Amino acid sequence: MSEPPPGPPDGPYARPPDRMPDRPPVPRSPGWREVLGVAAVLVGAVLGLAVATSVLPTGLQDVIFRTPLAIVVLLFGTIGLLVWLARRPHPEA
Repeated sequence: MSEPPPGPPDGPYARPPDRMPDRPPVPRSPGWREVLGVAAVLVGAVLGLAVATSVLPTGLQDVIFRTPLAIVVLLFGTIGLLVWLARRPHPEA
């Protein structure tokens, strides 16, 4: 004789048929709290850089304001971020 299945095929404890047990849970997308936190950090960083620039000697301020230094920094920062994102391991699909 064969044994009966471990649980009822239907009832309050049955697994829904559309649910797959091997699938990992889907991560939730960032909410308002995370977005506002990142925005606050970025605003603080920009204000900190403005204060740091204001206390520099006039010669260094001229280098920062009269040369394309900000463009070079943004260009290399963006390229570095894109390379880092492209080279990091991707989660299994």
